[in-house]
Amino acid sequence: MLTPNQFYSYNINELPKGCQYCVKGEKLVYFATGICPRKCYFCPISDEKYGKDVTFANERKVSLDETQSKEDIGGDPLAKLQRTLSFIRLMKEKYGKQFHIHLYTSLHLVTENTLQQLHDAGLDEIRFHLDFDSEQFWPKLSLAKKFSWDVGVELPIVPTKEKEMKKVLDFIQDKVNFLVLNELEVADNSQSKLLEMGFTPKDQASYAVKGSLEFGLELLQYAQQKNPLLKVHLCTAQLKDRVQLGNRFKREAQGVKKKFDHVDEEGLLTRGALYLPELVPGFSYRKKIEECDKEPLIKKLKILAEEIKKEFQLKEEEIFIDEQKPRILLSAKKIAPLKKRFLKKGLIPAIVKEYPTADQLEIEVELFEK
Repeated sequence: MLTPNQFYSYNINELPKGCQYCVKGEKLVYFATGICPRKCYFCPISDEKYGKDVTFANERKVSLDETQSKEDIGGDPLAKLQRTLSFIRLMKEKYGKQFHIHLYTSLHLVTENTLQQLHDAGLDEIRFHLDFDSEQFWPKLSLAKKFSWDVGVELPIVPTKEKEMKKVLDFIQDKVNFLVLNELEVADNSQSKLLEMGFTPKDQASYAVKGSLEFGLELLQYAQQKNPLLKVHLCTAQLKDRVQLGNRFKREAQGVKKKFDHVDEEGLLTRGALYLPELVPGFSYRKKIEECDKEPLIKKLKILAEEIKKEFQLKEEEIFIDEQKPRILLSAKKIAPLKKRFLKKGLIPAIVKEYPTADQLEIEVELFEK
């Protein structure tokens, strides 16, 4: 009888190194490009990225020299090999050889020369996706074992592909150090065709596909029977939602919080915010932020922030102009007692609870408009 581990997932033998960092939230996903030679019907890549040559770090669009990562490269990084190599070298130079980096790709673009370059750049772990319905590229998997790094296969658990997935497991036994099986989830994008194909979420509160976890547990036992020494990790949707994301938020919060922010046990930030009337959170708020001319708004906020600093005798670190939104941030404790004075200045005060991520997604907004 298989029982879940402390991370709400299942494993045989120890977790692969990349997974060990992941469950602790000690990772940043470097998305090298949205260009990919495959068109998977279960692809989770967002419409903002899919098919586009864009680069992101934990959902924030970046250039190479902005990126700081713990270990994970996503997209199909072989589609932009030189960019990926530059990133690996940059991270190794900045943080040292012990800094762990793993990469996930298909076998389509793999060559021995490509793998040699990745290895020489310092890549520690490489994970491959194998096609279920075609064995054309499978032989390339053996090329990776020529180098001194950890080699694994990572697959989504598609409940209707029992025969095909077991065939993959039979093939990889002597060619990899580990296997990762991901509980299949329905993605909110244009590329995923799972709902059209008849797959359904297992309940109203989850994107996880019905039957995926149960089939994954069967595969886990199948893999154990084939090779008891193989490291196998069944990564559940619950792990991603409750552990990985939560730990990542906690770590990110410590890095981005202002002196006046309160960080709760889930890593969410509670802060005070002062909004201009034309850019208050509400219907189409995100669209307004994207379409507005930020420059005059920021100029206006800077003048108001200086007035507030002098009037309320605030130190430099007690007030901040968020140019991304745009808005003024300060302690949530100052909002209710001073709301009338803020309103007189033409600002809408609020107490906001939000994620410490690049998009600063609001979870709760309490506006003081009167």
